[in-house]
Amino acid sequence: MRDGEPLPIHPPAFRVQPPRLLRFARCLPPALAAAFLLLPLAASPAAPTPSSTLEHLLQGRYESAVNAATAALETDSRIEAWHALRIQSLLALGRYPEADAAMTNALAVHPRSVTLRWLARDAFSLNGRPDRAAEAVSEIPRLVSQRPWAYRETSDLVAVGRALLAGGVDPKDVLDRIYAVAKRAAPDHRDIYLASGELALEKQDFALAAQHFEEGLQRFPEDPDLLFGRARAFAPSDRQVMGAMIEAALKINPRHVPSLLLLADHRIDAEDYEASSQTLAEAHAVNPHHPEAWAYAAVIAHLRNDPAAEQAARNAATRHWPSNPAVPHLIGRKLSQKYRFAEGAALQQEALAFAPDFLPARAQLASDFLRLGEDAAGWDLIQQVHARDAYDVTAYNLVTLYDTLSQFRTLTNDHFIVRMSAHEADLYGPRVLDLLERARNHLAPKYGLTPTQPTIVEIFPDPKDFGVRTFGMPDNPGYLGVCFGRVITANSPASNRGRPVNWEAVLWHEYCHVVTLQLTANKMPRWLSEGISVYEERLANPAWGEQLNPRYREMLLGPDLTPVSRLSAAFLMPRSPLHLQFAYYQSSLVVEFLVERFGLPALLAILNDLRDGTFINVALESHTAPIETLERDFTGFAKSRAMTLGPDLDWTPPEDRRRPALANILEQATGGSRSNYWSLLEQARAQVENRQWDLAQPTLESLLSHYPNQKGPNSAHALLARLHRDQGDAAAERAALERWASVDGEAIDAYLRLMELARAESDWPAVEQNALRFLAVNPLVAPPYRHLARASEHLGNLPDAIGHYRTLLRLDPPNPGDVHFQLARLLEPSSPPAARRHALEALEEAPRHRAALQLLRRLGPSHAHTTPEPGMDPALRDRYGLGGTDPAARDRYGLVEPPDEPATPEAPPTDPTPPTP
Repeated sequence: MRDGEPLPIHPPAFRVQPPRLLRFARCLPPALAAAFLLLPLAASPAAPTPSSTLEHLLQGRYESAVNAATAALETDSRIEAWHALRIQSLLALGRYPEADAAMTNALAVHPRSVTLRWLARDAFSLNGRPDRAAEAVSEIPRLVSQRPWAYRETSDLVAVGRALLAGGVDPKDVLDRIYAVAKRAAPDHRDIYLASGELALEKQDFALAAQHFEEGLQRFPEDPDLLFGRARAFAPSDRQVMGAMIEAALKINPRHVPSLLLLADHRIDAEDYEASSQTLAEAHAVNPHHPEAWAYAAVIAHLRNDPAAEQAARNAATRHWPSNPAVPHLIGRKLSQKYRFAEGAALQQEALAFAPDFLPARAQLASDFLRLGEDAAGWDLIQQVHARDAYDVTAYNLVTLYDTLSQFRTLTNDHFIVRMSAHEADLYGPRVLDLLERARNHLAPKYGLTPTQPTIVEIFPDPKDFGVRTFGMPDNPGYLGVCFGRVITANSPASNRGRPVNWEAVLWHEYCHVVTLQLTANKMPRWLSEGISVYEERLANPAWGEQLNPRYREMLLGPDLTPVSRLSAAFLMPRSPLHLQFAYYQSSLVVEFLVERFGLPALLAILNDLRDGTFINVALESHTAPIETLERDFTGFAKSRAMTLGPDLDWTPPEDRRRPALANILEQATGGSRSNYWSLLEQARAQVENRQWDLAQPTLESLLSHYPNQKGPNSAHALLARLHRDQGDAAAERAALERWASVDGEAIDAYLRLMELARAESDWPAVEQNALRFLAVNPLVAPPYRHLARASEHLGNLPDAIGHYRTLLRLDPPNPGDVHFQLARLLEPSSPPAARRHALEALEEAPRHRAALQLLRRLGPSHAHTTPEPGMDPALRDRYGLGGTDPAARDRYGLVEPPDEPATPEAPPTDPTPPTP
């Protein structure tokens, strides 16, 4: 085959034949196919055909398929399709030695069959003959090059494409020059959709994989292999779709082992090990020697801390192929998904010892190293994977990200390595280090941990970069930050456009994960890890973390409350984003319940047991109560907590009240004596809009007395503050805003207005407090720095004031001349050269700035001929005569003659920006 030229494919001439006979004919050698198509169409329905036997295979009737193929081959061994069907059925049943013998016989009859040679890859490998399997595949390109005209059937082309991919041919060439051409010639051949989708899955292009499988399902809607492929395509992004596809595949073929294994995989992720083991038992009943099924059993045994069962499962997985790299790779990959990256990395290295060119293990090892903080080794491996397979989407994404990370700035101290964009590092990098240090000083001693290595924190202004670093893909499924144990990745405030997020709370939350994951050697269930982090958020700052709200109240009292033993599954397949957030809240409530009922020492003992490998339910029972009792008592605790929210209010959601029948039931249940929260809030909003303040104020005050922790710009807090502002009552407005700010860690509108009101009253501590609150949400805008600089100056903290003004200049403020002047004024006593430079910058922006001119005169002639500061704009130096190059300019701005009057300290000018009315 010449480079750049597609394989010759000619559409078959027998389009008029019925589809089933056509599929049968395509399984035959060309000479037999022509003879077959001349037979009468009314063949005996009882006689098995390759087509009907394939249906048995797809339906899971593997024994029937073996018997039919064996009987047919005893009559005539020249039909290649019967050989393929027999071998596939034997492999499905785990009868590997028989499949090996059958493959040897088939190749003796059909030595030039590329379809059989590709099938030999599995038959020989699963019998411990990987070298013979590789040899069979390597012969495929040679056979095609010798007789290209003989391999025009779609099944042959699929085998050729797969062999070329295994040999390292560019996947795009295979897709475009083989698979696409084959699909156009024979769109009714299922193998082409399977091969195309599997290629995309292998390269982690899940969207493209879904497209190929969906296209195939339009023609073969009841094909379990295509349904399984579509389930795999959606597994990383939509477990609901994945589950529906698995269910559909198993309905057609209840013995479809690939679907059973994917279901077991999902149940392991949900920490439902009992159900997963039952699913694996179903797979073992079909194929008692399936390597992946036993590898999953080894994963479960490992997670249950059962070394004997794990070793037995591994022995069973490698019984027929001792050096199968897929076994340690799968076990390691699942352990890494459980955040046990060190154990996973060791298993990937074992897989690579079996097969150094096994790229899935190399790619997974790279990911493990990056999450362990072994950056040099991780990035080197990613480069290797990309060099070997440029089509691998994850490797390409990470290689691209590496270039971005190389431009980040690194901030360090004894305990942290923080990487940020240079711009953001200048703005709030020191605050990040300070926040992390405070979290470490509080959380590590509390949980009895002494970290031995610095924690790595990477903050990304582009959410796509965060997604690639965290998940390998640019998609970011709603995460603000992720902790892997020693490494934290987080979105920066720049990525939260239109949605205020308190980045300090996020980093506090993630560092709590650092503590608990390191304390347990990453052996804790997700619900407990998230629950402790949210719980510690609330303890650190009442305005942080998930709080009880009307929706959570409804879910705690309804069917959405998840049993503690199944809480991790609530994170895996939430019915909605609200249900995912509720999983965080409920998990934190479980932790709060454990601490209140059994004490912090009990929680610490549970974490220590987890580190030793104890299963979570066993650890809970050892230090609290039997799991059934624990779940019952927590349910009572949760419902009791829910009832504390506005017990005198009716909390029925508006959408439920719109249904008359349900509204009547609800009214009867409450006796009609309680006012509905949502109706009152809407009523108060309308009254404020209509300036009916006398009516709105008591309603809002009542709502806040029942539910004081309301958050958001549509809360009763915000409405009450607006009411007082419209009335011109600044004191009452400030009080309302302060109540709001104390419970809402993301109320930037409240913080900004409080800064203005406090500045008008010269309450500089309050200005500083609210500026810091604002910067904890958004440190990338100018107003809080201006307020903070002025507050720092009035509080006598001149170094901080200078620092805040300098930060303000990096944000391109609307009046940079005034900022330069403020810096010049503050720097005059300690650094006259720096003061002079900023005074000149102020004059550059505003040539008539009288205060800046007066400041230059006070600096005196001794400074007129000094060497300009590094970084001084030469144009400024020349324009203002610095260094004597422009006498006229020096005379003009008073740089030669001393001032006529002695210089006196100048009081800070009044901020020209008045409070917002």
